[in-house]
Amino acid sequence: MNEKLNNELNEFQSLRTNGQPQIVAGLHKPLSRKPLGEQKCAIRRQAIMVILGNVGLLATGMGLGLPTVTLKQITDPNEAIHLTASQATWFASLNMLSSPIGGLLCALLLDRLGRKRTLYSLNVLAITSWMLMALSIQFSTETAYLMLMMSRFVIGLSSGMSSAPVGVYAAEISTPKIRGRLILGTSIAVASGITLIYLLGFFIRDDWQLIALICSGYQIISLLCVIPMPESPSWLISKGRIAEAKASMNYFRGLEKSALITNSEIEAEFNILQKSIQLGVGEKKPSFFRSLKLPEVYKPLLILITLFAFQQTTGIFVVIVYAVQISTEAGVTIDPFLCAVLIGVTRVLTTCPMGIILEKWGRRRSGIISAIGMCCCMFLLAAQSWCEWLNKVPFLPVIAIVGFILLSTLGLYTLPFFMISELFPQKVRGPASGITVAVGMFLSFVCIKTYPSMKEAIGNEYCFVVYGVMAFLATIFIYLFLPETRGRTLLRIEEEFRHRSIRNSRSSAPVEMREVFIK
Repeated sequence: MNEKLNNELNEFQSLRTNGQPQIVAGLHKPLSRKPLGEQKCAIRRQAIMVILGNVGLLATGMGLGLPTVTLKQITDPNEAIHLTASQATWFASLNMLSSPIGGLLCALLLDRLGRKRTLYSLNVLAITSWMLMALSIQFSTETAYLMLMMSRFVIGLSSGMSSAPVGVYAAEISTPKIRGRLILGTSIAVASGITLIYLLGFFIRDDWQLIALICSGYQIISLLCVIPMPESPSWLISKGRIAEAKASMNYFRGLEKSALITNSEIEAEFNILQKSIQLGVGEKKPSFFRSLKLPEVYKPLLILITLFAFQQTTGIFVVIVYAVQISTEAGVTIDPFLCAVLIGVTRVLTTCPMGIILEKWGRRRSGIISAIGMCCCMFLLAAQSWCEWLNKVPFLPVIAIVGFILLSTLGLYTLPFFMISELFPQKVRGPASGITVAVGMFLSFVCIKTYPSMKEAIGNEYCFVVYGVMAFLATIFIYLFLPETRGRTLLRIEEEFRHRSIRNSRSSAPVEMREVFIK
C-alpha cells in the first residue's frame, strides 16, 4: 500500500469516528453520529444477507454429524443394507478426504464466479449428496455401498467449499465494528447443522433414508435463500464491474441500491477499496504463487495452516463424528444419543455469543483459554479410566466431553474459520482461503479415519492424552504467533503483516485503533 493510500485510509478512519467538531445551533460542539455502515438499516441488511448465505452451510454440520446417528444402524448385519467395520470407517471419513478438493475448488470459484455463485454451487452439490444417500436403499448392496460412498464424497466437496465463501462475503460487506459477529455466522451454521442431525438421529433412530430425504428438502430451501443476496462489492470491483459494485456498496451501507454514490462517506470508503485492489492504477493482479513471496501472504498462510493442524489433532472433529461411540466407551450412563444432542446444543449455545466474546477478549485470549481448557478436559477424561475415585464423580464423562466441546468452541474450533476471512489480503483471499481449508480438511480425514485404529492400538484413554498434549502445544503456538485482529480494518491487518514481524503484530487492538486516530 503506498503512502498516499495510507493517508487516505487514516483520513477515512477519522471521518468514520466523527471526531471533527460540527456547528450545532451556533455552538462548536461535537455531533455524535454513527457511520452509515453501523446504523440500523445497514446492519440489518448485512446481517440478513449473511444469514441467508449461512442457511446452506448447515449441510456441512449435518454431513459431519451424520455418522454419529447412522453408524449403529448402517453396520447392523440384520439390516438389508449394511457396511462392514472397514467400510464404516470410510463412510465416516470419506467426506473429509474430498473436502480438500472442495477447498481448492472453492479457491477457483470464489475469484472466477464470485461469492454468490460459489454458494449456488455448494448447495447444488449438497442436494446431490443427500439424494444419492436417500435413493441408495432402492438398489443392491454393492450398488448401495457405491452410492453411499459417492454421497459422502460429494458432501465433502460441498463442505470444503463452504468454509470460506460466506465468511469472506461477510468480511467484505461489513464494517470492522460488526465484522466479527457476521463472520461468526459460518461457525454458528455448522454447529446448528451438527445439532440438527443429532436431533434427527435422536427421534429417527432406525431410518437413515428418511433422515437423508429431510436433509434433501432442507437443502433445496437453502438454495433458494441465495437468490436475493447481492454480490460482494470487493469482488465486483476486482472484475471491473464498477457500477454494480457501487450499487452493492450503497445497499450494504443502508442507502438506495443505485449505481451512483452520492454520499461523501461512502464515496471515500469506495475509493479506498478500489485503490487497494489496484484497479485505479491499472496494475495487473499477480499470480498466487508469486504472491507467496509477500509477507502479507505467506505469514497468515503459515499461521492459519498451523492453527488448522492443531484444531484437527486435538480431536475436535473426532468427537463430533464419533460422539455416540465415544460417549458409550467413556462410560456415559445416560442415553448416548441424548449425550450427542447435549454436545450439539452446547456448541450452538457457546458459538452464538462468540462474536461478543471475541470482540471483548480478542482472538488470542479466547484461543489460549480454549486450548488450556480442552487440554484439562482430555486429561480428565483419560484420568477417570485410571483413578477409581474419579469414577465415583457423577456424570464425570458427560461433564468432560461437554466441557471439551464448550471450550473448543470458545477458540480452537471457531478461530481458524473465523480468522481465515480476516488475515488474507483481497488479492489472494480466494485461493489462500481454499488452500488453507484444503489442508485443514485433509488433516481432519487423517484423524477421523485413523481414530478407530488408534483406539485399538493404544486404548481410548491414551487417545485422550494425545489430544490433551496437542491442545497444550496449541496454547503455546497461539501465545507466540497468533496476531490480534480485534478492531482492525482488513487493510490495516494487511499493512501490519507487510511491515511488521508476526510477533509485533500481537499488539492489542485498542492501541492499534488509537494509533490510527492519532496519525
